[in-house]
Amino acid sequence: MWKPEERIKHTHLPADWPDRDTALASMLFSPITQGRLKLNHRTWIPAMVPWRATEQGEVTEDVIDWYRRFAEGKPGALVIEATGIRDIPSGPLLRIGHDRYIPGLKKIVQAIHEASDGQTKCFIQLIDFLPIRRRPEREKFLRRFLVLTDAIYEKLTITPGDEAAARDKLCAMPDVALMDILPPREYENMTRGYRQRVTDTELEAVANLPSMLPQFFADAARRAEQAGFHGVELHYAHAYTMASFLSRLNTRTDGYGGTAENRLRLPLAVFAATRKACGDDFIVGCRMLAEENIDGGSDCSDAIIFADAFARAGMDFISFSRGGKFEDAKSPRVGEAIYPYTGQSGYECMPQIISDEQGPFGRNADAVQQIKTRLMENKLTTPIVLTGGMHVFNQAEQYLQSGAADIIGFARQSLADPDWFTKVIAGQGARVNLCTYSNYCEGLDQKHKMVTCQLWDRVDLDDADAKKTPDGKRRTTAPKHK
Repeated sequence: MWKPEERIKHTHLPADWPDRDTALASMLFSPITQGRLKLNHRTWIPAMVPWRATEQGEVTEDVIDWYRRFAEGKPGALVIEATGIRDIPSGPLLRIGHDRYIPGLKKIVQAIHEASDGQTKCFIQLIDFLPIRRRPEREKFLRRFLVLTDAIYEKLTITPGDEAAARDKLCAMPDVALMDILPPREYENMTRGYRQRVTDTELEAVANLPSMLPQFFADAARRAEQAGFHGVELHYAHAYTMASFLSRLNTRTDGYGGTAENRLRLPLAVFAATRKACGDDFIVGCRMLAEENIDGGSDCSDAIIFADAFARAGMDFISFSRGGKFEDAKSPRVGEAIYPYTGQSGYECMPQIISDEQGPFGRNADAVQQIKTRLMENKLTTPIVLTGGMHVFNQAEQYLQSGAADIIGFARQSLADPDWFTKVIAGQGARVNLCTYSNYCEGLDQKHKMVTCQLWDRVDLDDADAKKTPDGKRRTTAPKHK
């Protein structure tokens, strides 16, 4: 992962843990009722991918255990991991692209309801993503996959059609020379792996995304409602399809790219189709970026336009993240796929304890407050979820009291201690296991291994009820007594 040059080692923010009465009287643990959204308190666990589904995207006991453990902490809301809306292979990530997934998803809902005593609302995050391929071996790419064009033959000064000579010469060249010979996309395919973009409209499947995706999302939301979820979170963030439509880098010329208004067309159509497909009480919100943090990408001024449009369209909440893009990700090793959290924008999404002067805590807060302020000026009251480095009570309470957000999301901190919420509301905040922000969990995610936390995954491994990862070296959920 990209790291800032400053390398300043930060410490946790000062923790002013409340007693029970103070916690109960706080904004953080007060209910929120705004439109359809009704939570017992303003705490939220954002979607995190745990790599526990089957290769066919089906729910497993490990998936159920994972969400049951979070629900035992009784957060106001718990968002299930990014779940694929198409019925296509996607590895051990949950899917919802066919009715056959509904029975398994029902088990997640039931486990959350039972473990939280009905106090936690459960949403599922719906995602679409475009194909990517692993980085190929250099010679294999040049000899088998590279399409030789007249322009390449000309640059090589080789007669068109003499394929063997051209490929021999290409293989003998250093990469720096190939940069001048190969088209930029082909050079990228060789050094970073193939990645489809929303701007590849010469491909029929990409050109047709605006006509296809609204129904895909709507059908997925209908299945989520049938499975018993309280709502869905449309994934409009990070490196994936819908965020790519919103990005300033979206230069499509078919009315779905270029201006902010055009970039909004598909996300609004997806929301409208999803809203229409579900019942009146079903929650439909989105996860989007306050800033992309890449050259030429969208910034807070874009996010203000998007959030305003989503609020006017009737979204039930907007949850904000930042960064996490493919464009500045590091080149993967041969045989691996590019990972969108290894560049500077990825760092903005998941900063570490060793950081720049700004540090890892509340890094998204200023941008989100600007967006929230503009919505309030326009008399738009859509609940706003602020996430990013939230770990102590007084930090979260301050953001709520200042009006920066309506709800606070705890991702890595809830992974470090799923009981954060019950401990703090009971006046036992001093017992909380605070996230170290080492990104141990992110490293596991990058390797597509079961995600766990270094604070607890080797604690009491000999306990009879400690389920373990396939290698037997880590437990899969936090022990309840720690």
